[in-house]
Amino acid sequence: MEATLNVLSTGDLGISTSTDGVWDKVCLAYPLLTSNELPEECPDDDNVLKEINELKLNTFVEDIVICRIEQIMRQKITPEFWGRFSGRKTEIDGFERFKGAVDYLYSSLASFLSTVEKLEKLRFISRFNRVIYGEDTLLGAFKVIMTSTLLSQLPLTHQVITEDFYKVSFKVFCNTDKSEADQDESTEDVVQCGGCSHEIEHCRCQTILSVFHETNRKLIELDLLERLAGEVITSLIHIRIENHVQESCKGSFDTSYISSLESWLSTVVLGWLTHVYSGNAASTQSSIKKFHQKISHFLYETYTRTRIEQLFNIIIEYPDSQPAVEDLRICLQKTDLRLYLTQKLQRALETRLLHPGVNTPDVLTAYVAAIRALRQLDPTGVLLETVTQPVRQYLRWRDDTVRCVVSSLTEEGPSELADELVRGEALQLDEGTPLDEDMANWETWNPDPVDADPSKTSKSRRTSDIISMLVNVYGSKELFVNEYRTLLADRLLSQFSYNTEKEIRYLELLKLRFGESQLHYCEVMLKDVYDSKRINAHLHSDPNFNLDRQQFPSMAMILSAQFWPPFKEETLELPSFVKEHLQIYTKAFETLKGNRTLSWKPHLGSVNIDIELKDRKINLTVSPTHATIIWHFQTKNQWTVEELSQLMHVPATVLRRKIAFWQSQGMLREVSTDSFLLVEESATRSRCPVAPDMVCEDEETESAMASAHDQREEELQVFWSYIVGMLTNLDLMPLDRIHQMLKMFASQGPTAVECSLQELRHFLDRKVREHKLLFSGGFYRLPKS
Repeated sequence: MEATLNVLSTGDLGISTSTDGVWDKVCLAYPLLTSNELPEECPDDDNVLKEINELKLNTFVEDIVICRIEQIMRQKITPEFWGRFSGRKTEIDGFERFKGAVDYLYSSLASFLSTVEKLEKLRFISRFNRVIYGEDTLLGAFKVIMTSTLLSQLPLTHQVITEDFYKVSFKVFCNTDKSEADQDESTEDVVQCGGCSHEIEHCRCQTILSVFHETNRKLIELDLLERLAGEVITSLIHIRIENHVQESCKGSFDTSYISSLESWLSTVVLGWLTHVYSGNAASTQSSIKKFHQKISHFLYETYTRTRIEQLFNIIIEYPDSQPAVEDLRICLQKTDLRLYLTQKLQRALETRLLHPGVNTPDVLTAYVAAIRALRQLDPTGVLLETVTQPVRQYLRWRDDTVRCVVSSLTEEGPSELADELVRGEALQLDEGTPLDEDMANWETWNPDPVDADPSKTSKSRRTSDIISMLVNVYGSKELFVNEYRTLLADRLLSQFSYNTEKEIRYLELLKLRFGESQLHYCEVMLKDVYDSKRINAHLHSDPNFNLDRQQFPSMAMILSAQFWPPFKEETLELPSFVKEHLQIYTKAFETLKGNRTLSWKPHLGSVNIDIELKDRKINLTVSPTHATIIWHFQTKNQWTVEELSQLMHVPATVLRRKIAFWQSQGMLREVSTDSFLLVEESATRSRCPVAPDMVCEDEETESAMASAHDQREEELQVFWSYIVGMLTNLDLMPLDRIHQMLKMFASQGPTAVECSLQELRHFLDRKVREHKLLFSGGFYRLPKS
């Protein structure tokens, strides 16, 4: 596209033609003032320049020449340059168009250099200097004119052609680098070049690289490389880095990638940038160094974001994913993404872990893995404290958390918590007060990160082990000790073997964590088992008691009631001959112990029975309730649930569940609703009969201990008598006043029970629903009898 250029005249300039033909000489020195064509070379006439200086027309001539240069740039060169950026069909076509446009611009602007040099000479002769467009030199001002004019007419589609040029060259460079690395491999099967996409015989890679080098040299010489292509080059490098990071470390956590990524950046990306800036050796090193700092930071940031997106899976796979965690630790020191990591990981935990569909043991496993991984990621413990806050709140909300933790601590086989317990470290609870040891190593002391909780010491965050952190979820080790006590009771009452070696070992390990005073009750429980074994052996070996001469042997687990957790309140009426045997055992015990006696729990324990049917004999070990049910069927072949419930003093709902066990063994059949018949013929037996002499257990292994909720209810009943007494004397009282008086009188002594205000409110509200209290206007009172 060509623009019409107006030739300047003396009238346009506002000067007289009577200055001895000076204007003609000026036009002779600067042909571009009167020509529509770009001058190839300006005549070198020092006399003309001297005459201009003598007439003091230096500034005037300089102004009109610069004005003319701006006019030619604006009306001819710039439209022609940007016109070559349209009509692109393929990337190779875009590559050629960009190269042609730069060649045209370079040749066009080169024609102005002699004019600029002539103006510089005029300045030297006249010994004056001034600043034009912020530049001290005319060459600098010329480049400002050139750049501003080009950018003022910048088309919307210019980036497409620019991207084509650098995409093609980058692809060719990477393919060349790869070919050099794999030059020993056979290339007989390769038909098409991976760089230029031509056939091998017609490969243009070297030509493209040569054109690429020459074009960049021209842009550097014109100071246009950064302005025209800087954004495109940076964008291409960023895309390339993102793709390479994704391809390199996608789903792989057991390998460190920082070294390989840094090596790739130095060889491939910086190698290509060296080719880009190689046209100007003086500025290559500074430009490459500046780019290296930027893209290195982008590489670390990209890799860090990628690992943060995968962090939940990295934590789940820890310690196999330890290299990925170490990489992330290094990258976090080089980037500012701690807040981003905290937000992303918290969101991932809440979405994938903290919901009812995940079992509590799985939540605990993930929490333990998070503790280990985040401790390596941030040794200060601040990230761990911040990120896992929702997990701790969620675990505190689940009812079975403590039982799952205690079970994991004492279970057989490989376990994270069991291994922690074996280490035998002392329990570290949150104290919130600084220790003297915090300043012991003051020379190596570093402040906590800015996102640290100022109410907690750095020492507590660093020294708390996994078990301590699980205990700190609730803030009370008494809760854990009580849960272990209940779990221990279940274990001891379910094995009936008097073997306590394993439990003693676990107890000794727990003492190191929680202290001996906390576990004194558990020691007594284990001693009860040992004493029971000894007492049983003594009573059965002493002929004075005649226990071995009874119809069947009786063994007892003798428990100290005040040291064991509360039992479930269940009843069972045993057959009379069984109660007689138990009474004989009780008298023998009283004879042995003097002033001590036994209070039997008939629904607990196990019974070994032989069942003789018409065609088979079966040996089973079942609970007393199961044994009593089947025993009654020897006196009568058919029973209803209601009849058995009245006879055995067992609720009908419990009986139905227990009878289902005998149905599964093919010994009972329901002939009508809640009516069961004894099955003696093997032909009508279940398809899966029980083998003779088989020891069977109830499929539902239920705890003999009262639940934590039931135990708490029993403890709160201690307050009821105090509340009744207070309301009897004072008629009505608000909640706060009742709570204060309970703290003053009822919550004292070695067996005091603590009760929060909210818990007391729930307790009193339940009494209101049971019509044992009245509530009106914020006051509680007793109902009138």
